[in-house]
Amino acid sequence: NALRATRSGAAPVLKKSGQHNWIHRLPLKMRFRASKLFVSVIPVLGLGAGIGFLSSIMGVGGGFIMVPALIYLLKVPTNVVIGTSLFQIIFTSAYTTLVHATTNQTVDVVLAFLLMAGGVAGAQYGAKAGQRLRGEQLRALLALLVLAVAIRLAIDLFVTPPSLYSLSAASLN
Repeated sequence: NALRATRSGAAPVLKKSGQHNWIHRLPLKMRFRASKLFVSVIPVLGLGAGIGFLSSIMGVGGGFIMVPALIYLLKVPTNVVIGTSLFQIIFTSAYTTLVHATTNQTVDVVLAFLLMAGGVAGAQYGAKAGQRLRGEQLRALLALLVLAVAIRLAIDLFVTPPSLYSLSAASLN
């Protein structure tokens, strides 16, 4: 809708300044200067705790939940959300990796370094591309990515695998 509105030259539909959702009625408000927000710390801490929980049990960065939540729930500008998400993931991922590595001893260091090298190179190109795109375009790309992953997972639920049962040669000794 935002992309259609900008193409037609119309201004995006925003809430009037007197209208607020339930998040703005919570206590313990704080001003976030870079985000131009004045909201309660409670939903921000809750969002961080939920993302940290997902990061530790699923091995995901949490960006696929945090980015839409910051954009649509807290109304943070898209360009600020990207940087905030990446900065937050540094610490969450580092701590979770250390805990996982010391507890399970199941970290492939060579694979991790190769992935990091590719990630750093990709981040450079992504940062340059992100500067050229508008917030609406970035949100559309995120939506397409999440939709593609959801479709892929849905297909995997219903497609019969080539081998239903996998048997290996068992020794009878």
